[in-house]
Amino acid sequence: MDTAKVRELDAAHYMHPFTDTKALGEKGARVMVRGEGIYLWDSEGNKILDGMSGLWCVNVGYGRSSIADAVHKQMTTLPFYNSFFNTTNVPAVQLAAKLVEIAPPGFNHVFYTNSGSEANDTNVRMVRRYWDLKGQPQRHVIISRHNAYHGSTMAGASLGGMSGMHEQGGLPIPGIVHIGQPNYLDDGAGMSEHDFGLKAASWLEEQIHEVGADKVAAFIGEPIQGAGGVVIPPASYWPEIQRICDKYGVLLIADEVICGFGRLGRWFASELFGMKPDLITFAKGVTSGYVPLGGVLVGDRVADVLIGQGGEFNHGFTYSGHPVACAAALENIRIIEEEGLVRRVAEQTGPYLKRRFATLGDHPLVGVAESCGFVAGLNLVRRKGATIHDSERFDENLAVGMICRAHMFDNGMIMRAVGDRMIIAPPLIMTEAQIDEMVALIRSCLDKTLADLQQRGWI
Repeated sequence: MDTAKVRELDAAHYMHPFTDTKALGEKGARVMVRGEGIYLWDSEGNKILDGMSGLWCVNVGYGRSSIADAVHKQMTTLPFYNSFFNTTNVPAVQLAAKLVEIAPPGFNHVFYTNSGSEANDTNVRMVRRYWDLKGQPQRHVIISRHNAYHGSTMAGASLGGMSGMHEQGGLPIPGIVHIGQPNYLDDGAGMSEHDFGLKAASWLEEQIHEVGADKVAAFIGEPIQGAGGVVIPPASYWPEIQRICDKYGVLLIADEVICGFGRLGRWFASELFGMKPDLITFAKGVTSGYVPLGGVLVGDRVADVLIGQGGEFNHGFTYSGHPVACAAALENIRIIEEEGLVRRVAEQTGPYLKRRFATLGDHPLVGVAESCGFVAGLNLVRRKGATIHDSERFDENLAVGMICRAHMFDNGMIMRAVGDRMIIAPPLIMTEAQIDEMVALIRSCLDKTLADLQQRGWI
């Protein structure tokens, strides 16, 4: 592998997502060439523990030949046909039936897309069509949360609450508004987690009143906010959100692009948090990222109206229900079932990761270390206080999280930085011994970060 040549071509032609392409071209991209299990290798021979499952998606790990075999078999049988013109294909039908089988009660229909972004665009179309058919076309406003991530298309980025995305492209589009996120670490000082959860949920009711209950179509939220920094809501939050949605007849959309397919020890995290959504967004873990696929699980409340009285739904994609992607998903789900990964995360490795990750809380740089299932995050602080709310944070302009991330990457550990919060979402196949290895790597890189910051005089 001629790494220099690949970097040269990359800089000349490849515009990366969420990247300063000019800056990356000057530095040179890291070239990944192989993956096996929970590990990656780059073109320079470095072995790296992938603490982010690619991008929250490689749930069954790298190198699964049976998924490659399923894809190859489908490509040699029927590589593609569309789902328009009153046609279907076997893998799309089989996968729809399997998704209904593992979904929470009340979900009997699936709409396929190519990504989570497209699935959330689909949600906008579906909820507004639903209310049109219900004779309430004025109900078109969708409420989301600040710092949420629901994709990067026009509708997906608008649903999301990332200010940096809204600054580019005149977003959000009309009919989408935002409320505060349930981030106890940032906003819950002086309150118990329980009380803060209720307070954060009350912001939804306040927004419904402000917009007008007769104008609100839906509320969308990730059970745990992923790209926002693994924001784990208090236990009181989602039941109160559900009560408010029920009170006002507002549709509830659970964006499970990250949380679904076993990541939190349930097939879908809605079950863990006591949510009863009307629509569930899925992608990523449905194929473990081997082939792009996304979609919406459509609850009976919505499906009965769209199908029963809606006629033609004027929405879809060339690759909706792509047979190769659906074949990959079927084999991926078979692996998850056969290896008992959902139960394993719930009963064995998830609790073990929680215990081991929490030990990082004694590091001088760590204000708090918390996890839920197979997502976890820790906050970097300049000086510890009695509680996280008393700790002294770093000046955000110092970009300490990015400094820490660089030490991670340079020393064989992929850990993502969201501000000064460092997060992981490792493959679900990880063993207890590998969890120990990962925690040791993180601690070592935190030590290097601490020494670096001390040398800079920032501590």
